[in-house]
Amino acid sequence: MYGDLAAKLVQDSKRTLSLDVLPSYQTDLVNAIIREIRDLQRDVKILIDQRGPNFRASQDRRVSCAIFVLQICMRRNKRCLLAYHGLRARRLEALVWSGFETSIIGSEVDSEEGSALIERPSVASGWHPDEEEYLRGYGDVLAELKGEWTDIDLSGSMEPPRDLFIDVRVLRDAGEIQTEYGLITLTKNSQFYVRQGDVEQLIQQGYIQKLR
Repeated sequence: MYGDLAAKLVQDSKRTLSLDVLPSYQTDLVNAIIREIRDLQRDVKILIDQRGPNFRASQDRRVSCAIFVLQICMRRNKRCLLAYHGLRARRLEALVWSGFETSIIGSEVDSEEGSALIERPSVASGWHPDEEEYLRGYGDVLAELKGEWTDIDLSGSMEPPRDLFIDVRVLRDAGEIQTEYGLITLTKNSQFYVRQGDVEQLIQQGYIQKLR
């Protein structure tokens, strides 16, 4: 029945809202909905062509109603597709704002002591190639914007920290970083007591883990 596939896509979008990572792109389902839209367009064209170029809606209420229903189905499918892609685009944009490195795609970080994997999206994990391109492009735009505000961390957390200093564990080597109190070398499995503002972006990027 027309609309069933679009309903499945909306359900997948609802599930996406409750997940921490962006799930695989529904390529087969999206393509099936697009084919359904084309079939609906074909059916509308057939009905109109059968009545000739001078057809008027008032002349045949039955045909007019059929055309109206087909057009409503097409519009519903298109709105579901837009909602699905809009949601995924917002999730990609949120990744960039949170400090995700668009140059690192397809890797993962294994934190110690049973902590969850910090996943990095890739085509292999189910992302669409166009989504990766959008991610990189949005990252470039954001980097250009940040270039005008070098003294402000636009991607920082909007919530004020409860503590100025926190304990952190390094999940993977990150080299030396400059803090307010000097240089520190971030080597895997080392722990530090640092100012949260100095390492907040590294936490978002998955290099270090905040200890509670």
